[in-house]
Amino acid sequence: MVRQTTVGKLSSPKLPHAGILVAATTLAISGLTAYTFWRYRPSPAEPVALPETLVPEVKTVTALGWLEPQGEIIKLSAPQSNQGSRVDHLLVKEGDLVKPGQAIAILDSRDRLQAALEQAETEVEVAVARLEQVQAGAKQGDIQAQKARFQGNQAELEGQIITQKATIATLEAQLRGERSAQKATLDRIQAELNNAETNCQRYDNLYQDGAVSAQDRDSQCLQAETSRKRLQEAQANLNETISSRAEQIREAQANLSRTIATVDLQIAEAEATLTAVSEVRPVDVQLAKSELAKAESSVKQAEANLEQAYVRSPVETSHGASFRVIEVNTHAGELISNEGIIELGQTEQMYAVAEVYDSDIPKIHSGQIATITADALPEPLKGTVEEVGLRVKKQSALDIDPTTNIDARVIEVRVKLDDISSKKAASLTNLQVKVTINQ
Repeated sequence: MVRQTTVGKLSSPKLPHAGILVAATTLAISGLTAYTFWRYRPSPAEPVALPETLVPEVKTVTALGWLEPQGEIIKLSAPQSNQGSRVDHLLVKEGDLVKPGQAIAILDSRDRLQAALEQAETEVEVAVARLEQVQAGAKQGDIQAQKARFQGNQAELEGQIITQKATIATLEAQLRGERSAQKATLDRIQAELNNAETNCQRYDNLYQDGAVSAQDRDSQCLQAETSRKRLQEAQANLNETISSRAEQIREAQANLSRTIATVDLQIAEAEATLTAVSEVRPVDVQLAKSELAKAESSVKQAEANLEQAYVRSPVETSHGASFRVIEVNTHAGELISNEGIIELGQTEQMYAVAEVYDSDIPKIHSGQIATITADALPEPLKGTVEEVGLRVKKQSALDIDPTTNIDARVIEVRVKLDDISSKKAASLTNLQVKVTINQ
């Protein structure tokens, strides 16, 4: 219907003039609108120059680390010869100040070593008396006493030889008896085995002929096998008995030989002494002096051994500074721990050890100021870089951040804390800290 209406208007003879008028009017309005928009359009904005962002230059190096005393932590333990000993007395406790060379613990070997020292001192007294005796000349009574000792040694030798020979004879008799008994047992079992094997063979033939059952045949053959194993066991027992007794006899013979050699030596020494006491010569005096010197040397050795029962702090320290007991690892009555007895440190001067990434090391040198912080520190500590390490190693002071590179390569940098900071950090050994070093 619309389409028809449109066709009807186009077909009217008056429409061409009206259409032209409408088209002209529309064109004029459009042109005026376009001119007006162009004439009053806003001028394009000029580009604004943005200020250049300056990246601030980083003038610090930050690293994780820990606190430790001067000279690092010293673990005191017993000398190597006293490993496995117990601590009898612990003379210090955690927090105590210890002077250089001060005893901190006494080991349970002290009493034994003290007794050894006293014995060595007694031997010195004997050697002194011996020297005085030689210098004064031998008495007739001494000569007689030495003769008695000589004769006593001879009697002792004869008695020991008789006893040990009797022991050997007893062992040999036991060996013969046991061998005979075992041999009789072997012969009896061998006879049983022969009989059992004969029965086994006979029953096997009967079984082949159908005269007996397989069960009867197997029963007889089982007896033969049992006898064979008993024979093997008896033979093994005989061999073991012979070997054991032979070893005992050899040991007894060795003891006899050793006893003869030892007592012969004692007799020779006693005889030589008897000869020596009969005449006083300068060489006798010199010998007595040598024995005295040997006894005195034994005293010094015993004193040195006794000293090892006392565990002491190191003698050499920085400027004679004292140590502080940081931790006790072994208490009185306990075996010495693998961690030692106590841990000491010269806490009068504390250090912060920072693990600086190897890429930052060129920025670090001695004399730089450092600030140390940690959650446990109420305020930052101050210090100065004293030493830059020479060895690259794997990082040990790790951050709790899971994204941290645990394979980072670092170099240790030691920061010496000032006096005030050292006092604050004296009781915080091994505290993990963050070290910021100013370039």
